Formats: sequence, structure tokens, C-alpha cells
Amino acid sequence: MGGRRGSRTQRKHFKESRENVWKRPKTDSSSDPNNPNSNNTAWQPFATQNPSFDEYYKEQGLVSPEEWDAFMDMLRKPLPAAFRINSTSQFCDDIRSLLENDFMKSLQAEANEGSDLEPIKPLPWYPDNLGWQSNFSRMQIRKNQTLERFHEFLKLETEIGNISRQEAVSMVPPLFLDVHPDHFVLDMCAAPGSKTFQLLEIIHHSAKEGSLPDGMVLANDLDVQRCNLLIHQTKRMCTANLIVTNHEGQHFPGCRSHKNISNGSETTNKLEPSINQLLFDRVLCDVPCSGDGTLRKAPDIWRKWNGGMGNGLHCLQIHIAMRGLSLLKVGGRMVYSTCSMNPVENEAVVAEILRRCGGSVELVDVSNQLPQLIRRPGLRKWKVRDKGVWLASYQDVRKFRRNGIVPSMFPSGRNYMDPTDNSQKSENVENGNSEDVAQPDDPVSSSDNLEEEVSDLPLERCMRIVPHDQNTGAFFIAVLHKVSPLAVLAAAILDKSVSAQQNLSTKNDELHEKWSDQVTEEINGLESSSADGTDEKVEEVASEADGKISEVASEADEKISEVALETNLVGDGPDGVALETNSVAAQAPADKKIDSAKAGEKRKLQIQGKWRGVDPVLFFKDEAIINSIKTFYGIDESFPFSGHLVCRNSETNHVKRIYYVSKSVKDVLELNFRVGQQLKITSVGLKIFERQSSKEGTSAPCAFRISSEGLPVIFPYITKQILYASPADFKHLLQYKTIKFADFVDAEFGQKAANLMLGCCVIVLREGGKTSSDCVQLDTSTIAIGCWKGRASVSVMVTAIDCQELLERLSARMETEKGTLAQEISGEPDEKQDMSGENINLNGGTQC
Repeated sequence: MGGRRGSRTQRKHFKESRENVWKRPKTDSSSDPNNPNSNNTAWQPFATQNPSFDEYYKEQGLVSPEEWDAFMDMLRKPLPAAFRINSTSQFCDDIRSLLENDFMKSLQAEANEGSDLEPIKPLPWYPDNLGWQSNFSRMQIRKNQTLERFHEFLKLETEIGNISRQEAVSMVPPLFLDVHPDHFVLDMCAAPGSKTFQLLEIIHHSAKEGSLPDGMVLANDLDVQRCNLLIHQTKRMCTANLIVTNHEGQHFPGCRSHKNISNGSETTNKLEPSINQLLFDRVLCDVPCSGDGTLRKAPDIWRKWNGGMGNGLHCLQIHIAMRGLSLLKVGGRMVYSTCSMNPVENEAVVAEILRRCGGSVELVDVSNQLPQLIRRPGLRKWKVRDKGVWLASYQDVRKFRRNGIVPSMFPSGRNYMDPTDNSQKSENVENGNSEDVAQPDDPVSSSDNLEEEVSDLPLERCMRIVPHDQNTGAFFIAVLHKVSPLAVLAAAILDKSVSAQQNLSTKNDELHEKWSDQVTEEINGLESSSADGTDEKVEEVASEADGKISEVASEADEKISEVALETNLVGDGPDGVALETNSVAAQAPADKKIDSAKAGEKRKLQIQGKWRGVDPVLFFKDEAIINSIKTFYGIDESFPFSGHLVCRNSETNHVKRIYYVSKSVKDVLELNFRVGQQLKITSVGLKIFERQSSKEGTSAPCAFRISSEGLPVIFPYITKQILYASPADFKHLLQYKTIKFADFVDAEFGQKAANLMLGCCVIVLREGGKTSSDCVQLDTSTIAIGCWKGRASVSVMVTAIDCQELLERLSARMETEKGTLAQEISGEPDEKQDMSGENINLNGGTQC
């Protein structure tokens, strides 16, 4: 999770919501020797057996009988640790080189000498040797000096953001999304954020050097506490291309605006003002699941597992996946994944998606991608188990269990039911199961006599990763491609919509006739009265009548729109075709007036954008503060300020932090404002400026300092408050944190520091041999940190752990430069010039 900061809330939440299965309470009577009821047995490890689990997966044919023992043996072993190098880090090459040439070789040498240590190794299927795996116990780490050094290295780099700890199989889904830097990506169930971090890496790594990507990632999660964990995880990425929201995945708002709808047929990869709905090029749908693929890292699941866990999540998984597809652009790609082995949560969900979408969505065969990743094809036949009874088809489901067991759980998806059961018939028609029905037979408790169904869909294109193939956890992945607009339950939806429209149209005609008759009577009455003022009164009555009729017509149109939304039908989308919101509680248009009497009947929507417990997101437009920042730092006019600054406080005088957002995020925020702030945003943008609240800070010409996270974005555009330090002075700053002007090794540097204006400044490391007067060429290898120029000293504004990281990198660079200088003196070519200096940017201690 990357470090200690901000984790207290998460630990408290974890303690309250889940029992600690790893530690027995001190008051446990079973282990008390003085208790006569105690059996005096020592603490035993978790039971790694569950007869129901064995029976269930043997029957499903998940693996062949010959490899069953190997499969179960691997499930009972601890899961190796895995981590991923941040490909966008300026230290990416250095860290990879250190792993390959230092830690891996050292541990390999110890293993060759007869040690039981297993060397770290790169994941063979992860691109560019950026994914790694290690398998050590805590006891081994404490006893081995190399392992202890490796462990400390991992902790430091993880907290900085150069490395992310992540289960190996969890790294797979984003690799099959085929994300480009200009893509809008939705992570529907994002917490804890490791996959979101990976997606951000991909769009940044592929973007043009020195510029922000044109795309963005929108990470969503249902739970507020998990959103906090997601924010903490992705904060290490330092990106302006991320929005974090807090919604139910199946009810994620479509942000459909009625404004500019005439231009809605225009489709581009970037949101323009004419776009009237938030759609995505890629969707990652890693849905909530029973999680039995994580048994190796969460052994408490063994005692909790039962066959009904997957059944209870099946419908929710379908709803989330369908909502993801409705938010996906035509031509886009969605990855559906779970960490479960249960076919009811995997192949059954994918099969139902394909049935509902008809030919508008296809299952992509990606068997030729990542060839070194060992995967198995999806199943085409499986059974459902309910209350100890095996069910081969919906025909076998007992009548009183049909609320919990639905046809989509079975391979064929066919709906068998009793023709006399009207309530069941009505329910199944609403669920879209319109196949021919048949009289159900008596249920069979044994699976031996059941006639198995086999799906006719190409489910073998799905991927199953099983633990004993490559010593990992278990995972399921399906790649879906949207080839045309969805046609979800088109007949049922259109029938219901047309019927409602006819009823409302009839009512509209009746009201129109009623008002016309009333107007005629009033006009006739006026004609029979005095002629004085008759024309004015006639016009007044006619005008009032027109207004009433228009109001009734408008109300009827709004009610038709409501019906369309409730029946999963949304009007013309950006591509000029019908788009769906696959949820009865679909997001209502922002400009629609909602009757307060009916507000309780529908899912509550914060139309005003004032989400309870969440700070508002506002564009920062205080020209006085913006101009003072521009003047103080000499920021070039080419830097895009207008519309890219946001804050979370409506009172400008009390704004403490100013955030910077990319063009793509800016467009989404503008769309969100147009639709009444339907998105519940918990985090957005990159903190770029922060108000200095100290006494000395309030007296500075500029009240805002540059944050360490935002320094990489704005640094190329700064022309003032910059100093170039020698390696010795730069190192001393990191070591001692504060240095007086007179104490710098380079006296000229100290004098220049004293001449700076009071406030924030940027200290840049100049190459050895150059003086403070020499001009330094800024590029991707430039090392710079944010500092505070006080009245008598300069202080660094980076954390202690960041200083530690910078000192290690600086030491490596200085050693390399010494070697380079020696080569130049001897006249030899410099072959190692870029070994440690290439792509290094110590931006205030945070690498982005």
C-alpha cells in the first residue's frame, strides 16, 4: 500500500469490519493452561481443507483428475510476493539494473552454495522485466543480510512510488486492455488501486515526452473507506490525469447532458464541449467476487468458503458488467475479471452478457498475446449447487428457490418454468428470459444422473489462470469488444416505452382538449360581455392557455423520458444511436425537474452537486492569486493555466491547496458541471500549489509554494526563484535539511540564495565542473527539489524518506561522474555516461 502516511483510518476500518484471523486473542480460554476446560494444545495453523470446496471443484472439472493433487498442494502453500517497477519513474532503469545485477545475482550465488534461498526472478510474461517475484519467509529475511538489504530496498522504493507491491495475476487484466495515451479509461471497482496505478503508468509511459497524456483514468469504488485507500495508492503516481469517484458500479452515472445535443453525432477520442455523455475507450470491470482464487494469501477463506457465495454475487456481477458495456464507446474494449475460480461468477456471467447484447459485443481471442503467460481456456459446461443439491439446468431448480437461482447461472441460460406460476413468468419476462418454457422436473440431489448443458458460445476464449501452472494465485479474465450499439432486451424495453408513450400521449390530448374547451368558453363569455377591453382579455386568456398547454406537453415529454430511463433506454448518444444505461436506477438528466413527492421512490440523486461529506470541486479563478504566482515564479505564458486549476473550497480566501488537472480531466469536470455534478468526486488532479501558513510564509510576496508533487509539471516553465547548486552543496542540503547562506561550500551560491525573494525556490543540481554562473540545460535527467528561502537560510521541503532516496541516487551519480571524469582525462570514450543519469528527475523527492 506504499508507506505509513495516511493509513491510520484504514487500519481502524479494517479492525472494525473484519476479525483478525492471524492472531489469537490473549484471553483465548482454549490455550489457557490454568483453565480446566482447556485442551492445552499449541496454536495450530489455519485449516487448509474444506470438503465442500473439494467436492465443488472436482465436480466442475476445473482441472483434470490427474493434476488435482498438485492443484490442491499449491493452494495450501503461501503465495510468493510480487512487485512491479513503475515504468514512468525516472529511476526505472536504475532499479531494474539493481535487481538484475545485484540482488538476483547475489541470491543466485548463495543458492548455488547450498543455501535454501530462492533467488528473486522477473515474471517471464510481464513486458520489459518490470514485474518481479520473490519467495522468502520472515525468518529467512531476519537471518540473511542480503535479504534484509533487499527488504529495506523494497520498502523504501514502494513508499517513494518507484515500486508497487501487487499480486502477480492481478497485473494481467490491464495488459489485455490495450490502453493508448489518448484513451479515456474507466476502472469500475478500483480499490485498493494497484490496477489503477498500472493503467496510469501505461498512459503516461506511452505519452509524448515532456507533456501530459491526452487520455485519463477514472477510478471508481463503492466504499468510501476503500476510496481513501485508492487515493493513497495512486497519490504516489503524481498524476494530473486521474479522477476518483464514489458510486455503485452498476449505477455509475452516464453524465448525459441535453445541451449541445444537436452535435452529439460527433465522436472523438477526447471530450469536446459538444459531447453530451461521458463514454470510455476502455473499461476495466474487476468485479466483487467470492475471492477463492486468493486462498494462498488469505487462508481464512478456507473455513468460510461455501458453494453459495458465488451464487449470491452472480446478478450483481452481471449488472456491473452491463453498465460498463453501456458506458463503453463503440469499438472500445472491456476486460471482465475476477479472483474467483467459480464458473457461476465467471463463464456464466460472460455468457449472459453475450446473450443480452446479441451480436453487439464479441468475446476476443487473445491467446496469441503474452505467450509466456500460461493460461487455460474457459469452461463451456458447469453445474450449479444450491443447498447441497446439484443442478444441471434451470429445469432442476425447486420452485421456492427460483428467487435465488436464476437461468443465467446455467450454460444455456434457458428458462424452464411452470406455466401455472404466473408470478415466476412475470419475473422472468422482466429479466429478459423470453425462451420457451417447460414443466420443471423433480430436483435431483446427485449429479450422476443429471444431463449436463453445454454452452454454444465461444467461452473457450476466456482465460483461466490456475495456481500450479506458474506458482501464482487463481484468476479469470475475459476480453470483450463492443462492435455496435447495444441491443439489450430491445423488444421488452421498446414495448414498455411505446406503451407508456401512448398513455402519456392520450393524456396529453385529453388535457389539450380540456384546455381548448375552457378557453373557448371563456372567450365566448368575454364576447357576450361589454366590448370595453375585450380584445386585451381575449389575448390574455389565449396566452395563458398556450402556456398551460405547453406546460402539459413539457410534463408529458419529461414523463416519457423517465419511462425510457427506467426501462434502460437512453436517447441518442454521441454517435447518433441509442445508448443504454443498464440499470433501473439509471442516472436522470440533470436539467429535469424532479417532483419532490416522488423523490423517495427513486435512487436519490444529488442534482445540486452537494454530496454529503465530500468537498466540492470548483475551478479556481482568483486572478489576483494566479497573477501573483505567475509573477513571483516567472511562469511562462505558454503554461496552460486557464481552466486547469481546481480547488476543494468555495471560499477563495481560505483555499489551502490548488490542484492542476489535464485537458482531459478538465473536459470531464466541465461536462459534470453541465449535468448538475452527477459525479461524486473524492479526489481529482495533482496538487501543484500549497499555501504557506507559517508566520514567515505569510509575509512572503507569494503566499503559495510549489508542492513537490507538482514541481515536475511546472518546472520547465519557471524562470525565477531558481538556483543551481554544486553536488556538494546539494548533498549537504539533503543531509542537514537547513543551511545558512554563509555555510554553503560555494560562496557564490550562498550569495545568490541570499539575493532571492523570500519564499519558495527551486534548487537544481548542476553537473560537476560547472560553476553557478553556467547555464544548465534542463532535460529529463535534471535533478531538482523544492526549497524555502528564509531570511537567513535555505530549507528543503521534502520528507525525510525522500531525502534518503535522493541521497542514494546522488551518491550513485557522483560515483559515475568520477568515472566519467577519469575517462575524459585519459582520453577514453565515455561508454557509461548515461548509466545512472539517464531519465532521472528528482522532482522534490517524488518521482512521477
